[in-house]
Amino acid sequence: MQNRKFTVQRHQAPAKKSGEFLIGNDLRGTRLGFGSMRLTGDGIWGEPADRAEAVRVLRRAVELGINFIDTADSYGPGVSEEIIAEALHPYPADFVIATKGGFDRPGPDKWVENGKPKHLRSACEGSLRRLRLDRIDLYQLHRIDPKVPAEDQLGTLKDLQAQGKIKHIGLSEVSVKQIQHARTIVPIVSVQNRYSITDRGSEDVLEYCEKEKMGFIPWFPLGAGRVSGSKSPISRIAARLKVTPSQVALAWLLARSPVMLPIPGTSKVKHLVENVAAVELEIDANTMQELDGLARAS
Repeated sequence: MQNRKFTVQRHQAPAKKSGEFLIGNDLRGTRLGFGSMRLTGDGIWGEPADRAEAVRVLRRAVELGINFIDTADSYGPGVSEEIIAEALHPYPADFVIATKGGFDRPGPDKWVENGKPKHLRSACEGSLRRLRLDRIDLYQLHRIDPKVPAEDQLGTLKDLQAQGKIKHIGLSEVSVKQIQHARTIVPIVSVQNRYSITDRGSEDVLEYCEKEKMGFIPWFPLGAGRVSGSKSPISRIAARLKVTPSQVALAWLLARSPVMLPIPGTSKVKHLVENVAAVELEIDANTMQELDGLARAS
């Protein structure tokens, strides 16, 4: 895989050991992906403190074998998508980019749902331009805006798909009932809900995705750092295995379900390499049962 800016050595691609998932029956993504929300400034707003390091993170992710990257127009806003294109365009032939639309960003740490068709069309066009793409592989409705009929929001994405601007459509932060309703309007290939070893509120959604063979993309797969602290419920097990709590949490996610596509994010190359090393960790049945117990307790 050759890019004019950097070369990838396939034999040095440990992320491939996480396996692959076929998104929409035709997009092969590494099960361990990368979430790019943290490649922005504080409050997911503006430029990152070190843009050059953000570029290095993305290039290193590809060198490590990751070919599935998740972003959104609201990250920055626009900043994450621009950095992805700066770092990786022209993209490798097997590269999968997922982005999202459906939020207004009036300021740092401020998120306002906007599912109006005009906004969604503009958001999609903006993502295409910033990512330097003719078509987005996976476009996800960031939230179903309760102020706008779901039929209008999903119908807009269906139109964009018919126009060739979107290949596949996904949803984010939804219930099983909402997924079922959405599927009466347009095919849905993935769901992105908050989920981690310490936060299993979307267990029913994961089970639905398993049954329907839809990708489940857990956001905050490391609980925004909660699983990596000294008070983490899995720190004792991590110490016993001589790995970090974050690595245990990611290995648990990968073992939890074949449709699970974790997207841990970071702004540091060192942390990225640590996360990818989680694919080397094999959790035996007894430890898996122990971790499941801790997850239920938390």
